[in-house]
Amino acid sequence: MTIGYARVSTQEQTLDLQKDALTKAGCEEIYFDTMSGAKAERPGLQEALSYMRQGDVLVVWKLDRLGRSLKNLIELVTKLDARDIGFRSVTENIDTTTSSGRLIFHFFGALAEFERDLIRERTQAGLAAARARGRKGGRPRAKGLNDQKKLAMALALYNDKRNSVKDICRTFDVSRATFYRSLSRIEMPEIPSS
Repeated sequence: MTIGYARVSTQEQTLDLQKDALTKAGCEEIYFDTMSGAKAERPGLQEALSYMRQGDVLVVWKLDRLGRSLKNLIELVTKLDARDIGFRSVTENIDTTTSSGRLIFHFFGALAEFERDLIRERTQAGLAAARARGRKGGRPRAKGLNDQKKLAMALALYNDKRNSVKDICRTFDVSRATFYRSLSRIEMPEIPSS
């Protein structure tokens, strides 16, 4: 059985063009969604996938109507293939029920994997270059108590029990966690044993 799936992003858009193309492509049932493709939960698509059986073919007007991204599209078609369900895109003329259609789709998958690898390599190279220049990743340290004079003043205020930790933190514009972490870095004199 040939099942169609159509999607538009907003209520103002119409499904007519897609439905006509899917009917012309021989779809016996057409499911649809009116929502952004970025949404993971698309009830019309879920209903179509639940309805489909081994040997059926899912048809879309264009590839972007089915997948949110190339990665998502490849995942969906891979799941269909695992269930022995074909996939066809009318506009791009891709049909995974044919050997040439499967080849094209595997090529898309290889390109998506290549793109992910390139992004990973560029990220690693950028981090290595930053480390070579003495920069580290992550959030910068709070500047509030890195200065020894400020730290000594904060300690003096802390030792004077009339000051609350909240007031000291507000004075030096640091969080409570930063304040306590700074205090823990102070070397306390050893108490001689008796």
